[in-house]
Amino acid sequence: MRFKRFAEYTVAFVLVVLVVSLGLGYVLGQPVLLAYVETGSMEPTLEAGDGFVAVPAALAGDVEQGDVVTFKAEELHGGAPTTHRVVDVHENGYITQGDANPFTDQSRNEPPVTDGQVKAVALQVNGEVVRLPHLGTGVMALQDGMQTVEGTIAGIFGWQRLGSTELTYLLFGGGVILFGASLLAGEGNRDRSASRERSRDRSGVIDSRYLLVACVILLCAGATAAMVMPAGTESYGIVSTEGSGSANPTIIPVGETDEFEYTVHNGGFVPVVTYLEPRSGGIETQPEQHRLAANESANSTVTLHADDDTGYHVESMTEYRYLLILPPRIIDSLYVVHPWIPYLAVNTVIGTPLVVFWRLFGGTSDRIRLRRRARSRTGGFFD
Repeated sequence: MRFKRFAEYTVAFVLVVLVVSLGLGYVLGQPVLLAYVETGSMEPTLEAGDGFVAVPAALAGDVEQGDVVTFKAEELHGGAPTTHRVVDVHENGYITQGDANPFTDQSRNEPPVTDGQVKAVALQVNGEVVRLPHLGTGVMALQDGMQTVEGTIAGIFGWQRLGSTELTYLLFGGGVILFGASLLAGEGNRDRSASRERSRDRSGVIDSRYLLVACVILLCAGATAAMVMPAGTESYGIVSTEGSGSANPTIIPVGETDEFEYTVHNGGFVPVVTYLEPRSGGIETQPEQHRLAANESANSTVTLHADDDTGYHVESMTEYRYLLILPPRIIDSLYVVHPWIPYLAVNTVIGTPLVVFWRLFGGTSDRIRLRRRARSRTGGFFD
């Protein structure tokens, strides 16, 4: 029975990880932990519909020749995320190519890929990409099925269509939640069969620790969204031309520079600190850091450098934003180590007081009664 229980929890955990990673990947527009390819351009490494473990670019380290990367394309597939292998590294970016393609992406008018465009790197073990067969096939089949179901329901009731992808993740996530709830219910049934009296004592109560965890998750999720959503990577397509300057700052004579003002704004109530980090060699920002109070804006001068040869290339920069609930010097020092560490520190500061408060004032009892006992007509009580 213990093995069966362990297997149930393992399956539930895997499903939750699958749903969360695919759902976040859809919302953020980039792979999160798991991703898949839709075409055969990476065969035989990845066949159409195969999945892979996607390590976020911020954690993967420097991209090297031979890495399989997912990047935001400029020309390929209408600018959709593309998963190809890095076959060469140039000063102005990476040369990429699908394993099954006879030509590089750059020979098809795709400019060299910059670090700012790289969203994830496929995990490799002993030089081989960790492949998850048919992960994408299952997800796409589920999406097609949900599209048919959702279209039928919308037609009958006159609802506005949500879209197959949103509905897929919604229903899939709901199914995993129900599956997890069934595991908890099964555990509760085992406990009740072991102790009928204890079961009656717990009727109508909820473990306060569940509420604590839910509150901490909500607070941290809100704080993370406030830091991540307004920030992100900006890419600029630069045209190096033989002509004279242009009013458009991205059309620049070869070997020269142009600049424009980049505005950062804090629309929240909590002060923030922002960092502008160049992700390619042909872009500079000054200043690179701003501290913004509530509803405050600030400008940085962005300087773009054109290549010495005519053509089109991409320069990019990333904005990182953190809530100023820690001393600025601490955030600065953590940011230098890794841009993701301040996120963890801020969430720790936000969640810790709630945990301490619960331990001091609510930790003496781990149960909260959801309903009171009603008084019977004879003066007694019944549940």
